[in-house]
Amino acid sequence: MIKEALLALNERSGSSPYAIAKYMEEKHKDVLPLNCKKILGLQLKKSAVRGKLIKIKASYKPFELAKEEKVTTTITKAVKKPDAAKKAAKKPKQPKLIKSPAPKRAKRIVA
Repeated sequence: MIKEALLALNERSGSSPYAIAKYMEEKHKDVLPLNCKKILGLQLKKSAVRGKLIKIKASYKPFELAKEEKVTTTITKAVKKPDAAKKAAKKPKQPKLIKSPAPKRAKRIVA
């Protein structure tokens, strides 16, 4: 049921436990036990430890979807890197500022 809820919600940054519980209550209200929210929290944590889900901040995402998204982001970053290197090469470097040493204070003469 958790996987079904995550796939149905299909949120980019993952689905919160509250949203998952709400979806499950709407679709499977007659089958769920009274303490379903507590059980849901435990199952989400166990699935994250096992590697079936990925926890992103306070939300959860299926591992398969996160893996696909990670591959696409790394591909787009790899494509964009050469362009960024060209732009950086075109910018002239600014010379460093050389500070002159601070003038020394005159010593006080005690009379």
